[in-house]
This record gives sequence, structure tokens and C-alpha cells, in this order.
Amino acid sequence: MKNFLRNGRLIFSRKQANILSAATVIMVAVAMSRLLGLFRDRLLAGTFFGGQEWQLDVYFAAFRIPDMIFQLLVLGALSAAFIPVFSRYLEKKEGEAYYLSSSVINFLLIFFILLSTLVFIFAEPLVRIIAPAFDPVEMSLMVNLTRIMLLAQLFFCFSNFLTGVIQSHQRFLVPALSPVAYNLGIIFGIVVLSRWLGIYGPTVGVVIGAFLHLIIQLPLALKLGFRYSFVFDWRHPGVRQVARLMLPRTLALAVNQIELTVAVFLATSLAAGSLSIFYFAQHLMNFPIGLFGSTIGQAALPTLSRESREESFDKFKKTFLSSFNQILYLALPASAILLVLRIPAVRIVFGAASFPWRATLLTSRVLAIFSISIFAQAIVQLLVRGFYALHDTKTPFWIGALAVLTNVSLSFIFIFKLDLGILGLAWATTLASFLQTGLLLIFLNRAIGGFDKKEFFIPPIKMGVATILTAVALWVPMRFLDKFILDTTRTINLVILTIIATLSGMMVYFLLSYVLKIAELKSFVSLVKRLGRWQEVLKSSEELITAPNPQSTSKEI
Repeated sequence: MKNFLRNGRLIFSRKQANILSAATVIMVAVAMSRLLGLFRDRLLAGTFFGGQEWQLDVYFAAFRIPDMIFQLLVLGALSAAFIPVFSRYLEKKEGEAYYLSSSVINFLLIFFILLSTLVFIFAEPLVRIIAPAFDPVEMSLMVNLTRIMLLAQLFFCFSNFLTGVIQSHQRFLVPALSPVAYNLGIIFGIVVLSRWLGIYGPTVGVVIGAFLHLIIQLPLALKLGFRYSFVFDWRHPGVRQVARLMLPRTLALAVNQIELTVAVFLATSLAAGSLSIFYFAQHLMNFPIGLFGSTIGQAALPTLSRESREESFDKFKKTFLSSFNQILYLALPASAILLVLRIPAVRIVFGAASFPWRATLLTSRVLAIFSISIFAQAIVQLLVRGFYALHDTKTPFWIGALAVLTNVSLSFIFIFKLDLGILGLAWATTLASFLQTGLLLIFLNRAIGGFDKKEFFIPPIKMGVATILTAVALWVPMRFLDKFILDTTRTINLVILTIIATLSGMMVYFLLSYVLKIAELKSFVSLVKRLGRWQEVLKSSEELITAPNPQSTSKEI
């Protein structure tokens, strides 16, 4: 038992060293966090639907302003600026690196506190801009919830810099597990606090979760040597370099924030519960995107960055296409599963007694629209990093801005001209993602002198054929079991139906992969083996991988 506990502690602090192994570690942690996030959503649906769904809309809308400040100020500095600069200083002199980190943290905390104070004071007019369709009661509630959530962002400010410090030491497991702690805090707020506090329960849970997100990382950061000091050295070259690097990243995030804010603006003008349903469907969609697209894209970035320095892009193309096909191989069947089994999936995840059948159908329809673009949105995660590896941040920025403009324009047309309601918002997101993916592929192809057409087109065509037949293999047993064998009004039978249909579809997919000689089948088998050898994986992984943003409501948590 003593050795077991000692080895368990080593797992959390062990240095990690191999791209696919590191990706596997993050993939498992992301899966845990997102499954817990879906369970959190089920609790929210079960607690507040059936008469109080308007409160849940207000709860989700209240994240918008605090999350926007955090994204622009902290993530803009952390993802593109702080980690690479801190890592270089860490290699030279540890004390100087922590002096730099303290200065950057202090400056950003001061800016964040000032902005948060302004938001706290002017919360009411800001809420009127973001959710003008809310009535006075809803607006008053949103103002209160927004002010409470500002405290959570303060914890996240410090916590995310600890993430950067820990990852710079090439430790990834604890930062990847910190969103699990965050979700547990919200779940505590729903299950325990909401009995007395109502919708304020999960809101206080957000603050508790943010605090846990910080506390779970603090011991490892201190063990690795992190030391905080109250310094403000604007003249330090590292601080100035962080400021220069964060500007373009902040602009890119600002464009995305426009899209997210418009979504809240439009969804809150629709029937009560529309914003919640939109987020529920989006969270289900984001599960495979985060699990496959983000993870593989993050794992490929260090290798693509090294290979982009060579005069010939041959190795870059090979690595990119390998990662591209791996994402497609996993994302395409996920799209088919969510498209065909959308109603069982929504019923299993959100089907509490108080979640009405009308809401179930609407959520499943939104999910069906989203599922069409899962593979495209997963590929974007790799495409953007491909440009970053080429030291080109302008191209993905302008293409992303065009996609956001398209999304916003289509959203207004679909909702107000075609009267599609929340389905219009989903269609706008899906079509804009196709545009973004296509343009990124075209421009990346030009930037590296062109992919080999046979290597680029043949594998996706094979996977597309396999996916279509997989969808049939999913639909047939689902319809047969639902009509003739299982009473799917019972949850256990619904789960059995979903498992049988999914297994049937995946067996067909793997069989067709073997028959069509899809090379990515071997990669999938290798991934499964790595999951079985998780202790060896933790011993051997080392590449820098960014942990997912733990607290955005618009992206899956």
C-alpha cells in the first residue's frame, strides 16, 4: 500500500516525453472532464427545466462578460506569450524565470481587478447590451450572477499561470485534471447549494470550482520550485516581450468573443430555454472535437514547428497529413453516432424527469445540425496550429474573422428573416465552420507548395465511404430494437439500445477500415494499447501540450 501511494504521487509529478504518449494522457483527462461536464449539464437540466429554464438561460448568459475579460486578458497572454518566454528563461536561470512570472502575473491581476471593478459597477448597462430581450427580473438576476462570477475569474487568473509554469516543466496530468475539480465545484453547487439558493447555487459552485482549479495545481507548482513575489518590473525585457506577443493573440480571441456574444444576444431573444438548449447541444458536439481534434492538434504542434524550419516541407506535409487523417478517422464516426443516435444521446445525457419532450426534440435537432460539422471543427484545431508552426498568425486570424462575420450574418438572416429560431443559430455555426476549414486548407496548401493529391484525397474518401455505411449500421439496429424489442421509455433499455447500435456501427467501421486498407486503423489500435499501458505512457511523454480552457461556457468544459 505504501508503494502504491508513493507511485500514485509520482504519476502526478512525473516528467512526460513523447508526442503520442502525451496526447494519450491529455485525451484521458479531457474525456474525464467532459464526461463530468455532461453530467453537470444533466443536473442543471433536471434542476431548472420544467418552469425555471429562464433562470438557466440567465445563468449561462451571465458567464459572457467575465469570461470575455478572462479570455482576452489572461488566455491572450498565457497561450501565445507567457509559456514560450517563461520556458526560455527557465532553461537559463530558474530564479529569473520566477521573477518574470511574478511580474507578469501581478500586472495582469491589476488590469483584471480594474476591469472587473468597472464591470461590477456598470454591470447593469452591460447586461442590457448583451441580453436586451431579458425582462427586468431576468436582467436583475443576470447582473447579480455576473458580479458573483467575477470572483471565479480572479482565481482562474492565478490558476492558469500555474498551469503555464507546470507545463513549462513538462508536467501535464495535474493541469489536465484541474477542469475535473472545477466541474466538481459546480456539481456541488447544483446538488447541495441550489436547494437553498436556487440558481445562485451553481453560480457559487463556479466560484468554488475555480478555487479548486487553483488549489489542485498549487502543491505541484511549489514542488517544482515556483516562487511568487510582489514585483512590478515593466522594464524587464521578458515582461515587454510577453506584452508584444500577447497582442496578436488577444486580437484573434477578440474576434471569437464577438461571435460568442452575438450568440448570447440572439438566443436570449428567443423562447425561454433556447440558450440552454443551444449550449447543451454544443457541449455534446464539443466532446469529440476536444477529445480528438484539440488533443491531436496540440500533440502535433511541436513536431510541425521543428519540421517547418527545414527548406523542404516534405516531413511537415507527412506529419500534417498523418495527424489530419487521424483526426478524420476518429471524428467522422463520432459525427455519424451523434447524428443517427441524437435522440437517445440527448435523452441519456439530459433526460431528467423535468426535461420536457419538446426540449429533448429541439436539443436533438440542434445536435443533428452541429454533428454534420464535427469533423470540420476538429480539423480546424490542427489547421490553425499548422499555420502557427509556420510562424504565420495573420492568415488564420483573417480567415477566422471572415468565418465569424459569416456566422453572425447568417445567424441574423436565419433567425429574423427565415424564422428558424435556435436551429438558425446552429446552421450558421455549421456553415461558417465549413467555410473556415476550406479556406484554411486552401491557404495552407499554397503555403507549403501543395500536398500530394493522391495522399490528400484518397484516405478521406475511404473514410467517408466507411462512415456512410457505418451510419446505416447504426440506424438499422436502432430502429429495429426501438420498434420490436425494447421499451425505450425506460432509461436502462435506452442505454442498451445505444450501446448495441454503437457497437454494431463501430464493428462495421473497423471492418470496412480493414477491407479498404485505411492506415489509421493501426493508429487507433496503437492508441487503445497505450490506454492499457497508462503507467508506461506517463513515464515516457514529454512534449508541451496546452490544457483546455476549464471554464468557458461556450466551449465544452
